[in-house]
Amino acid sequence: MRSEILQLTEKIIFQVNERMQISRQIGKIKNELNMEVADEKVEQDIRKSILKLSKQIGMDTKFCGRLLNTLLTESVRLQQNQNSPELSPQTHLGIFMKAKQLEAAGKKIIHMEVGEPDYPPPKSVKKALITAYDNGHYHYTETKGIPKLCQAIAKKVGNSITEDQVIVTLGGRFAVFSAFASLLKPGDEVISIEPAWPAYKECAEFIGAKTNILKTTLEQRWNPDIKNLQDMINGTTKMIIINYPNNPTGKILGEKNLEEIVALARENDLFLLSDEVYSHYAFSHFKSIAEYNYEKSIVVSSFSKSYAMTGFRVGYGIANKSIIAKMVKFQATALTCVAEPMQYSALAALEANSNSIQNKRIMKRRLDLICKRLRNMSFTFVEPDGAMYVYPRLKKGVDSDISLVEKLLDLGIALAPGSGFGESYRGFIRISACQPAYLLEKGLDVLELAVS
Repeated sequence: MRSEILQLTEKIIFQVNERMQISRQIGKIKNELNMEVADEKVEQDIRKSILKLSKQIGMDTKFCGRLLNTLLTESVRLQQNQNSPELSPQTHLGIFMKAKQLEAAGKKIIHMEVGEPDYPPPKSVKKALITAYDNGHYHYTETKGIPKLCQAIAKKVGNSITEDQVIVTLGGRFAVFSAFASLLKPGDEVISIEPAWPAYKECAEFIGAKTNILKTTLEQRWNPDIKNLQDMINGTTKMIIINYPNNPTGKILGEKNLEEIVALARENDLFLLSDEVYSHYAFSHFKSIAEYNYEKSIVVSSFSKSYAMTGFRVGYGIANKSIIAKMVKFQATALTCVAEPMQYSALAALEANSNSIQNKRIMKRRLDLICKRLRNMSFTFVEPDGAMYVYPRLKKGVDSDISLVEKLLDLGIALAPGSGFGESYRGFIRISACQPAYLLEKGLDVLELAVS
């Protein structure tokens, strides 16, 4: 019997290798035809066929689904490797790193590619850092965060949130990653609504989960099709990810759509992760997922944007006690705790909430400036409801997003390529409003010349 198992395993590996070879060939053809790598319709057809087969032979459908997702994810990776350089994914952070290298070589760059506010944190944060040293607050802390900060976050969020429903994390990114690592298994599936911050997909792939993409369009004013979302849910789906105000579009989802997404999560017993990092920059009505009291929801936020504390690396997650306990266990394994002085700095920022209101006003004025200039250039876009970005579509005849961004970088302007937020958005760019108005004007002058 052991010999039979070995022979069968060898046969499986041989056939998987054969499948991968075919995937590479498909990738070459797609590259030549300038086609997108991921094809949701094809994947759905394969999934239906495998689900039917697994039922016929009496095999665990969930296990088959996870196994299939592993194969599909590897196929996508192999096909992406066939892409020519200009079609390879390039993120805003990649452009940021290139810009930093140019600056180190002496070139002046106007940074309009990353969401890093140029204004300082509240003055109380500086005092808190000094006081932390004087008071001996430079030791290990509770993994989930110092009690005072957890209490302050719970009070700020409201909705009957208690201290034991809060975890302080190493930035919002680690809150996302720890939620994924704590709640998902290899082969599980998450649904992300694009255009989206690329870290969701990156975190999922790192732990072996598959990301299923629900695309939205400018013509739909970036509203997700809830019927399509419902159709995408299958036996391996474990989580829906939402991000409003959205990075990169600035979209805030209407309450009707939000309620429908929560209802779908409840009906299918799915985790619902809501990235609300930009909620402080909401210029129209915004409702947090925390207000729905859904037991499998996870709210993610941070101090990076609202309090201009990107380098402090303090974020947090809000969830039920059971989910928080799993995230705490993972965080203890990965990094012990967030640095104690940074936690006291975050506490000081919460207590000086006035800066957050002022920062919101500054950002709105800057976004209005960018929108006005883009309208004069005849760009097509949806005016952002929040966040700190504008996501315009390039005019016909203009270079692809990657070539335009590279061209602008040579001219001293750093912008983010639209395709960094989803493969389907090569015809877009993202413009960050995190610079003073006079620098934004200079950068937009260069953009206007480049696309004219």
